[in-house]
Amino acid sequence: MASFRQRGSKWQARIKRDGFPDQVKSFEAKAEAERWARSVESDMDRGSYVSYTEAQRTTLADLIQRYMAEVLPSMKGAPEDSIRLRAICRRPICKNSIAALTPAKIAAYRDLRLTEVAPGTVVRELAFLSSIINHGRREWGIHANNPVALVRKPTQPKGRERVLTLAERERLLVELKPTGRRNVWMLSVVVLALETGMRRSELLALRWGDINLDRRTATLHMTKNGESRVVPLSTSAVQTLTTMPRSICGAVFPITACALAANFDKAVERAKLPDLHFHDLRHTAITLMATKLPNLIELAAVSGHKSLKMLQRYYHPDVGDLARKLG
Repeated sequence: MASFRQRGSKWQARIKRDGFPDQVKSFEAKAEAERWARSVESDMDRGSYVSYTEAQRTTLADLIQRYMAEVLPSMKGAPEDSIRLRAICRRPICKNSIAALTPAKIAAYRDLRLTEVAPGTVVRELAFLSSIINHGRREWGIHANNPVALVRKPTQPKGRERVLTLAERERLLVELKPTGRRNVWMLSVVVLALETGMRRSELLALRWGDINLDRRTATLHMTKNGESRVVPLSTSAVQTLTTMPRSICGAVFPITACALAANFDKAVERAKLPDLHFHDLRHTAITLMATKLPNLIELAAVSGHKSLKMLQRYYHPDVGDLARKLG
């Protein structure tokens, strides 16, 4: 049953019905309140009523913060992802309620971010927002459409094909030697990356209990694709692990992702290596491994790729070498 009362300059409609939470909304005119009440009661009678109250009083910032508190801690990459999400929360778009979000507002956010960061970063942010909104719809009873799904995603650039030459590799390793105030773990982590093709997150998650120097293996309990993997260690990798210092905390590389990135960028600058990212070490490693492991199944077992298509993105052969093989 709907009731109406005037509060100041507005009319408040309240609907009480068994089996439904009370619905309250204010309007400029009584006629508008009555139309809204008739519509809601009609939907309740048909059993098709959906309450948008939570979506109207929950801002995007509220939703992101709840996601960070309840969902993110159990996910891989939580420390890095929390930094990104806190930055998004400071954006003006996050002051909108979930019900007030529209494709036009998401598109405006996308266009603004494209003037500040690379398209790949914008695609990841939109994917984050879409995932968070969908989680709120499925798990928290926040009934609203997902406007991100209707927005065109930026075109991403072609995948990177940067591979270190032997001379570039030597220059980089020289600049990573632990002299002066340089980080003592950087040389070892880069050598392991080049020898094993492990991702940065996999290297930083390694603990000495995961290393078996007798069998020359490193066990990765959780990888990007959600499965464990055992990585064979080359002679150079074993030598590096044998001679490097050990931390009492048990981590093979007791360094944060941010510290690793900062130290790596400084070494790249000192070595004068243009356009080199840490992930390019994985491209370099897999390209070199392909010359030693021509069997694609063996190569994929080491790299952790589940499909040939993904493996191809990391294999960048020298055309001259291919020509010499042809004879």
